[in-house]
Amino acid sequence: MTPWQGLAVFAAGAGAGTINVIVGSGTLITFPVLLAIGLPPVTANVSNTLGLVPGSVSGAIGYRRELVGQRRRLLRLGLASLLGGLLGALLLTRLPGSAFNAIVPVLILLALVLVVIQPRVARAVAARGGDTAHPDGSLGLILGIFCCGIYGGYFGAAQGVLMLALMGMLLRDDLQRMNAVKNVLAMIVNAVAAVFFMFTTHLDWLAALLIAAGSTIGGLIGAKVGRRLPPITLRTLIVLVGLAAVIKLLID
Repeated sequence: MTPWQGLAVFAAGAGAGTINVIVGSGTLITFPVLLAIGLPPVTANVSNTLGLVPGSVSGAIGYRRELVGQRRRLLRLGLASLLGGLLGALLLTRLPGSAFNAIVPVLILLALVLVVIQPRVARAVAARGGDTAHPDGSLGLILGIFCCGIYGGYFGAAQGVLMLALMGMLLRDDLQRMNAVKNVLAMIVNAVAAVFFMFTTHLDWLAALLIAAGSTIGGLIGAKVGRRLPPITLRTLIVLVGLAAVIKLLID
C-alpha cells in the first residue's frame, strides 16, 4: 500500500464513521476504496468490518445521553444482533468466494435503493406511529433485527438504514433515541463478526487499522456535528460511491 493509498483508506474510514453514526451505509464509502487499492472482495469486506468497530464504539459513546432509559430494549435487541451477526459472519466464511462476488453487487444496489427511499420511509413511519404495546421491542422487531444482523455480518452496507426503518415502524419513540440504539446494534454486529473473522479468515491488518483510526474520528464527528450536514449531500455521495463499487465488481 502506497502512502497515498493509505491516506485514501484513512479518509474513507473517517467518512464512513461519520455517515454510519448519522444514518448508516458507511461501508459504501470504504468498500470501494479497498477494492480500488487492489484487495480481493472478501478480504476487503472482512478488513472493513473490523476497521469500522471503533467508529461504532465512538458513535455509541457520542449518543450516550439518548441511550439513557433504554437498557431493556438494548438487551432484547442486542442479543438478536449478536446472534444474527455471528450467523452472517459464518455464512461469509462458509459460502464460496464466487457466491460473495455474485451476491454483493445485488446487496449494494439494494442498499442504495434503501438510502434513496429512506426519507419516504421516515415520513410513512411518522404518519403510522409505533407499537406502544411493546416499548422494548416486539417479537416481530426482534426477528427483524436478527435478520439485519445476518445481513450485517455477511456484508453490512446500509444495515443501519434497515434497522432504523424497522424500529421506526414498530416502535414509538424519538428518532434520535432510535438512532442511538441503531449505533449500538451496529457496533455489536460488527464486533462479533470481526472477532469471528480474526480467527477464521485472512485480514489486511494495515487496511483495517487505517479504517479504524479514521472511523473513530468520524464517529465522534457524526455524533456531534454530522446531523447538521445536508441529507441530500450525504445521500448523493453514498449513491455515487456505491455505484462505483458495483461497476468495479462487475468489471472484475
